[in-house]
Amino acid sequence: MVLMRRFTWPIVHRDATADNLPSIKDHTKMANVRDLQAALSERDKELQIKENRIQVLESELKRKDEQIRKIESELDKYRSVLKPTTTNVPKSRLPRLGISAEPTFAKHIEERISKRTASLDHHDKSLRSKELIKEAILDNDFLKNLEASQIREVVECMYEKTFKKDEVIIQEGDTGSHLYVLEDGKCVVSKEGQLLGNMGPGKAFGELAILYNCTRTATVKATINASLWVINRQTFQTIMMKTGLMRQAEHMEFLKSVPLLKELGEDALHKIADVIDEQHYDEGEYVIRQGARGETFFIIKKGTIIVTMRQNVHDEPTMIREMTSGEYFGEKALKGDDFRTANCIAGKGGTHCLVLDREAYSQFINGLQFKEYDDKTETPASVKLEKLREQESEYAHIHLEDLTVIKTLGVGGFGRVELVKSTKDKRTFALKQLKKHHIVETRQQDHIMSEKRIMFEAQSPFIVRLYKTFKDNKYLYMLLETCLGGELWTVLRDKSSFDDSTCRFYVACVLEAFSYLHSNGIVYRDLKPENLLLDNKGYCKLVDFGFAKKIGFGRKTWTFCGTPEYVAPEIILNKGHDLSADYWSLGILMYELLTGSPPFCGADPMKTYNIILRGMDMIEFPRKITRNAHVLIKKLCRDNPAERLGYQKGGLKDIMKHRWFDGFNWEGLRQGKLTPPIIPKVKSATDASNFDDYPPDDDVPIDDMTGWDRDF
Repeated sequence: MVLMRRFTWPIVHRDATADNLPSIKDHTKMANVRDLQAALSERDKELQIKENRIQVLESELKRKDEQIRKIESELDKYRSVLKPTTTNVPKSRLPRLGISAEPTFAKHIEERISKRTASLDHHDKSLRSKELIKEAILDNDFLKNLEASQIREVVECMYEKTFKKDEVIIQEGDTGSHLYVLEDGKCVVSKEGQLLGNMGPGKAFGELAILYNCTRTATVKATINASLWVINRQTFQTIMMKTGLMRQAEHMEFLKSVPLLKELGEDALHKIADVIDEQHYDEGEYVIRQGARGETFFIIKKGTIIVTMRQNVHDEPTMIREMTSGEYFGEKALKGDDFRTANCIAGKGGTHCLVLDREAYSQFINGLQFKEYDDKTETPASVKLEKLREQESEYAHIHLEDLTVIKTLGVGGFGRVELVKSTKDKRTFALKQLKKHHIVETRQQDHIMSEKRIMFEAQSPFIVRLYKTFKDNKYLYMLLETCLGGELWTVLRDKSSFDDSTCRFYVACVLEAFSYLHSNGIVYRDLKPENLLLDNKGYCKLVDFGFAKKIGFGRKTWTFCGTPEYVAPEIILNKGHDLSADYWSLGILMYELLTGSPPFCGADPMKTYNIILRGMDMIEFPRKITRNAHVLIKKLCRDNPAERLGYQKGGLKDIMKHRWFDGFNWEGLRQGKLTPPIIPKVKSATDASNFDDYPPDDDVPIDDMTGWDRDF
């Protein structure tokens, strides 16, 4: 507050006689005094107005500060799921949250679809309502990516629900599982009491909840009576699975009926089923013309094909025969016979054909060995068992009570990883402890058991080893190999980005880990710098197998899991995915290591997914990425999984042979003879200085005695 000095003018008393009347000079002085007092009064008013304005601005600033604190609090909650903010971790570069949503009903759906017994409940609605729902879907950045048949099924399966004025449709903070389309009425959207906007008819919202179990980030309330169409996550995912599984089942059925392909194994046929196209030909349309150059092989799925032939150029074509569903033609073109010897014409009512071109045949069939990764000699089960017994014997003397905690190495959604020392033999280990109650709450029991099995059997120098497991009423424990060089994520955070040579070394380490996993039919699904550890020498090892799954060869799985920036398009669209999802994430890792940030980033997961669905071609590559690296990233991150480098018959060797790896000493890497680009400083077996500091965990979980972990 500005303090103003007040002036008091002296009053002079005079005799009231004519001689003592004020002079003109005195009048002038008095006028000046009045003017000055008026000016001072006006100044006081201006200062008061400014003071009031300052108070208003201070109040506004206080309100904004409160909003910022609330937003930061929300961000901290989000970040704390994986790793709490510490003074040593810059806020601008924090570990990312992994998401998993294993559909517990997936196996049931798959069985029903395979038996042709899967059915969905359709709900009656007017043509106007169907069109409105369809338009709302096509207007949504995510839903518009669905296939036409999927959109039709979603429209049919949506059911009507009404809400009264001021009734809440979605509550911020609640767990969501439904997608909504507003048909009549109006809604208001708010977050933490702040208005975000309004919605009218024809708007779809809540789409993230049909991908996985998520917390609603805003409140949606009806401002007048509203009518909405609704679909839940299970129905939506059933539609997605049904579409993919039925198409693949139909394709497999036809492929198995073709003598040309009968010698191929299931894995090869599954790959062909993925790359084969389906085309419709109108009645009378030429599918093949005699004399034309041949590049395509056809299998009749539905309808007939009329085969005609002319003996010479001047003769009229004569009918040779009529082919029906299940028969095939054009196979000679795949074997090098360039010219067609007859006409093939779509019969009455038109014809549907499955189509395979020569390039796909060359990549997936020609010369393909009937067992994946034939160059690898699979370790016999008896040898594996013997190794596991040796490992169990080596660590049998170590018990949970013998381990002393030295320092926390990391914090995750399910617990912590501690550097521990055995009081018996003084060796150090990384002890991963998982909260049983949290695992059950998030329905991750299968993932945890899968992680234990996969890591316990893994015998690769590029995968962190699991030595032994323990459990009590509150926790599950994994006794792991120590890698005291720290997380690759921390190194990247501190250096901002890597050069080509450094990136190549770490990507090569990942490829070696993938080579082992994929040769055993295991998909990893959570590649990112946070899950790569450096050992004392500086070699890179894969850790955290919570999302890994053994799916075999040529098979798909339907789990929505991974880290948003690394999730492949087919996972987002629930099309089913296989080992090729790891090739996509490898391309994203390359990009992040070379630039310091992944190519797809949004303000929230849904925005990130929508950017991913636009494709890698929409990303502008910075100049620091060399041409060969650019080409490799693009080949790994093809939208169509079947087109990604690594998916073809050469497998991961095709990636290793890419020009970006020219001159790389793969054998030296496997034997541990290469000098890593970054050699961490590790003073002793108890030196954890390469890891960030974390506060203690004061949250004591409740006991879980359900017995689901009896085999852990």
